[in-house]
Amino acid sequence: MKRRRWKTLGLLRKLLTCAIGSLGLLALLNAHQQEIGYQKLGGERSWKLEVAPPHLSRAPLPARKICDMVAVARIINATLVIPELDKRSFWHDTSVFSDVFDEDHFISSLANDVIVIKKLPKELANATRVVKHFRSWSGIDYYQDEIASLWMDYQVIRAAKSDSRLANNNLPPDIQKLRCRACYEALRFSPQIEAMGKLLVDRMRSHGPYIALHLRYEKDMLAFSGCTHDLSPEEADELKIIRENTSYWKVKDIDATEQRAKGYCPLTPKEVGLFLTAMGFLSSTPIYIAAGEIYGGDSHMVDLQSRYPLLMKKRPNLVFDGWCVAIGFASGTVFAAVANTEQERKALVQLFDKIYQGTMREGKKLSTRIIEIHRRRQGSPRKRKGPISGTKGTDRFRSEEAFYVNPLPDCQSIGISDNLLKLKKPVLPLLEISVAERLYPENILVADKLSRTRLLLQL
Repeated sequence: MKRRRWKTLGLLRKLLTCAIGSLGLLALLNAHQQEIGYQKLGGERSWKLEVAPPHLSRAPLPARKICDMVAVARIINATLVIPELDKRSFWHDTSVFSDVFDEDHFISSLANDVIVIKKLPKELANATRVVKHFRSWSGIDYYQDEIASLWMDYQVIRAAKSDSRLANNNLPPDIQKLRCRACYEALRFSPQIEAMGKLLVDRMRSHGPYIALHLRYEKDMLAFSGCTHDLSPEEADELKIIRENTSYWKVKDIDATEQRAKGYCPLTPKEVGLFLTAMGFLSSTPIYIAAGEIYGGDSHMVDLQSRYPLLMKKRPNLVFDGWCVAIGFASGTVFAAVANTEQERKALVQLFDKIYQGTMREGKKLSTRIIEIHRRRQGSPRKRKGPISGTKGTDRFRSEEAFYVNPLPDCQSIGISDNLLKLKKPVLPLLEISVAERLYPENILVADKLSRTRLLLQL
């Protein structure tokens, strides 16, 4: 029985190594391996690639929003105009769609479903238009009845937001499958990014197993979510000021303790170290930090570094994150099948607090509990979870498992299920948006069959 348990644990470690690698695999461009208190692993592990345009900073890559707008265009019989990526967000990115995505492939792949054009026709520049806030998690009736009726009075509809504007469930099968095609077939990275991603993945794989870890312990995430655990009072005050001064972040007063208890906060670097140790990862495991600049710098990385000395990160002055974020998803689309959700983080926080309070110690008991928490988070196929029983209104929709987090069974029949269900290289990459980035609108134009000269403009 003991031998069987350790065999299972070994398999779980391998699965999680692969899965965690897909979370942030190689968000690394024009980057070196940087030493953090240990000897270099050899010349082959240090490289510099000078190909990233300097204007690509921290570009939010809103794949889900774009794919949902493709589906909305189909529902209201519209033509989609290539999106303009957000330029007003926290990171002030200036990249355009074609910098990140393969624009021509996007257009041609959707030709049988939705007409896509590169820009708004000149003759419609002065067309009548209206700004419309699409209702969150709306079904097909809402778009066919309320939104489509706007064509009677307007040629252009400007949608103020695109995050979570389409329901996760109870949509016609053809609409759900279109979302799958848009996300997993039509929307792929530009050839330059794909080539760079392959090069870096091959180089990292040549050195054996490793973990690419996206901590998401960054200034914007912590400021937006109001998470201050393990921070100094001065750091907490700084984050509060950022949140108060960011106009499009609506929630200003946040109870940090409550946020953490509900699982809404990212794990601290120290807690990540506890987690990896409990899962059985050896201290000799190489870890690449795929995130941006860790808030608080090295002072918050001391514990993780002491547990895992082979810690690598990109140099802050060599970061062009527009490509970095994209390349971070070059390894696969299955990270969401194993990534910690709010439910897992909530359970982990309860265990970690017991350690902090001295009522539990690291060791076999903690390891067993953490492994059990993640027993169903090993990448195996399963149906998407519906809402939590008893929830109503917005809370009901929020409690559902998001469509793109687990697109089964809807995506299973379009020829990509094997790549989604197995921890192997997928057909095409997928982007994941952080909680904070869901607020950032991108400009999407949608027009209904150009002959009618009606357009839906997505901000």
